[in-house]
Amino acid sequence: MKYFFFIFLFLVAFFSCKKDSVKYIPTPYELEIPSHFPMMNIPDDNPMTVEGVALGRKLFYESQLSGDNTQSCGDCHAPSSAFSDPNQYSTGIDGIQGNRNSMALINLGWQNFFFWDGRAATLEDQILDPITNPIEMHETWPNAVSKLDASAEYRNMFYRAFGQRGIDSLKVTKAIAQFLRTMISGKSKYDVMYKNEYNYTLSQEEQAIYQTVTPDELAGYDLFKSLNGADCFHCHNGPLMQVQKFSNNGLDATFIDKGRGAITGNPNDDGKFKVPTLRNIEFTAPYMHDGRFSTLDEVIGHYSSGIQMSPTIDPLIEFAGQGGVQLDAFEIDLLKKFLLTLSDQSFINNPDFQEQ
Repeated sequence: MKYFFFIFLFLVAFFSCKKDSVKYIPTPYELEIPSHFPMMNIPDDNPMTVEGVALGRKLFYESQLSGDNTQSCGDCHAPSSAFSDPNQYSTGIDGIQGNRNSMALINLGWQNFFFWDGRAATLEDQILDPITNPIEMHETWPNAVSKLDASAEYRNMFYRAFGQRGIDSLKVTKAIAQFLRTMISGKSKYDVMYKNEYNYTLSQEEQAIYQTVTPDELAGYDLFKSLNGADCFHCHNGPLMQVQKFSNNGLDATFIDKGRGAITGNPNDDGKFKVPTLRNIEFTAPYMHDGRFSTLDEVIGHYSSGIQMSPTIDPLIEFAGQGGVQLDAFEIDLLKKFLLTLSDQSFINNPDFQEQ
């Protein structure tokens, strides 16, 4: 009997160890990157997986990440607003408003820095902030992780996403970052215009779309690129429709919000903010870092005749000294028609980006 007893103990120990050593290997996720886009640099320590993206999507809409379980990331980044906030300022769980407009979450996999002031160097770092921010979701990471860990569904999803047991803040941010990197917008009319301009092969569907491009839209595009026209091309160009830099675009002569300067402490950075993408600009009102403009007409009016001079004004705003590019009503209409070609309905309506 002792002999069989020891065999039993050995088998229990053996299979227990074997069970603990089992690893789940996540499924690689293949990003669908448009042919005219550059390749996306994926961090080596956070490869894209099917399971990680699925987990990130669920966490993006998870209200348990907030202090009172009422607010998720998706509450301030609505799909219908191209994953921005239609309000000038977002309101946190304690009823406190921020002082900057919530940025649109578009093509984040190609960004070199995050937030209006660039204080986060990576997408993963950016995700860490809102959960603990006292004027946003106002939760501690230990509390948030504890709530997730109480769910068998989440424990299983984290295990499948990362091939190991355990939940922590880094895994949360990595999963959400994976999901956000899938949110690619590259199917607007502008994309077809751009691909035709640079001799990319157009599919039959794209050829049909190009046939709908109007003379006014093409004229607006020319005006957008012209140094003597709207002169927008210095800060907004290419597939991403943005240049990766900080700029003082002449909103104020003196600064209530120093923007990048508050991060670097360098007076030469005062009043500079991250240049945002113009993609889906039809849906992302209000505009500018503080959401001061409610309409595209106001935005165009600012660059046309509302530029304010200051020591850090972007030198590429060549007509700043005269208040702007001085567009007439006809030119404003053409420019606006072009800007509307940047709308990507397939992006804001993509079911893969919606709450399940």
